[in-house]
Amino acid sequence: MRKIIPPVLFAICIVVMVGLWLVLPIMQFVTFPISLVGILPLIAGLGIAKRGSDIFEKTGTNIETFDDPDILVTDGLYRISRNPMYLGFLVALLGVAIVLGSFSSLLVAVGFFMITDRWYIRFEEEAMAKTFGDRYAEYKKKTRRWL
Repeated sequence: MRKIIPPVLFAICIVVMVGLWLVLPIMQFVTFPISLVGILPLIAGLGIAKRGSDIFEKTGTNIETFDDPDILVTDGLYRISRNPMYLGFLVALLGVAIVLGSFSSLLVAVGFFMITDRWYIRFEEEAMAKTFGDRYAEYKKKTRRWL
């Protein structure tokens, strides 16, 4: 079975959010033009995710979720969050939910959080612990999973 990588899940979530907004817009919690404030977290989230990715690229480490980790990155955004790319995607999805303004879109962002937290991050943390042992355990003590 081919595994869905996080950026693909992020894109799928956006498509589902828009689809639900069009077909099943459960309870509008914010209306236009106030909903445009959601553009700010959308842009900020994408920036956070990109910056996290750039740090991986700069250090030359593997960014692929299902490949073995090769370098423990603890600098930059990784001092604040162990998962800034996932955090960025989540913030961006919350921004999309605000722009769309419907509760059904917000539920998709919650679903992304749950899938990411329980599947991707859990998988990655097990691989990191196996590869980096005590160094990763110390990092986990000092740095939160999300914020």
